[in-house]
Amino acid sequence: MTSPLRNVGSAARYIDAPNFSIKVGGTAFAYRDLGPLGGVPLILLNHWGAVLDNFDPRIVDGLASKHRVIATNYRGIGASGGTAPVTIDEMARDAIALIRAMGFEKVDLLGFSLGGFVAQDIALKAPDLVRKLILTGTGPAGGKGIDKVGAVSWPLIIKGLLTLRDPKTYLFFTSTANGRRAAEAFLSRLKERKTGRDKGPTPRAFLRQLKAITAWGRQAPQDLGSIRIPVLIANGDQDKMVSSSNTYDLARRIPGSQLVIFEDAGHGGIFQNHADFVRKVLSFLGTDVTTELHIGENR
Repeated sequence: MTSPLRNVGSAARYIDAPNFSIKVGGTAFAYRDLGPLGGVPLILLNHWGAVLDNFDPRIVDGLASKHRVIATNYRGIGASGGTAPVTIDEMARDAIALIRAMGFEKVDLLGFSLGGFVAQDIALKAPDLVRKLILTGTGPAGGKGIDKVGAVSWPLIIKGLLTLRDPKTYLFFTSTANGRRAAEAFLSRLKERKTGRDKGPTPRAFLRQLKAITAWGRQAPQDLGSIRIPVLIANGDQDKMVSSSNTYDLARRIPGSQLVIFEDAGHGGIFQNHADFVRKVLSFLGTDVTTELHIGENR
């Protein structure tokens, strides 16, 4: 991997972005960094078992057309060193230390699914560090059914194996024609990078992260009313993994938050509607979106 923290702007697409690594407390954390330098960077926090190649390149490229975007790996996942934590608390502390090791005093956060749990905890633990918060496909500590994510997911993972399909087909998307088309397009996009791909998650790391998710679902609710920064919340209307009811619960509990619900969409609603999602995020971040954005169609 190359040295951390580039000092020149990069026009690279996400599928071509170089791999970086930075040591934090003796552990190497893998990440990719692209988009214009300057301003407040947007840190991406991903889902259960995800590595750098699981970030949707259309979303990353769309956001990086206007903002510096840094996609990160958790400890023990992909090319990051160490052992995967079994609590969201540890993941949040790792992310805070990583952000500070990079020299940032203020960041925006975008967390998807597990990443949304971590992003919430970061905002509560280090409120001065976070300027704006984007929570997608996620829910609060103690949220409805979150402790059952494993029970919901295993049958769909097995279905994927039996039908020779990526399990995300069933986990992230609806079974409608729109959902199936969106799943095929999304999974195709994840394969676009041909060189310098991240390492896949180990079974041990995958299971340890599931322990963290289960514990989050059993945890006492947090005081989300104390989050006083701008918050954008998004999900599909038919999320099987983290029930869409949790999305509404987040919006109700976080003062002044903005809510986006995509119709005929599941856990991966932001991937199915990536172009619309990018526009909404850029607008939320205060970016002028009247100029042309080369973010592709929702395919």
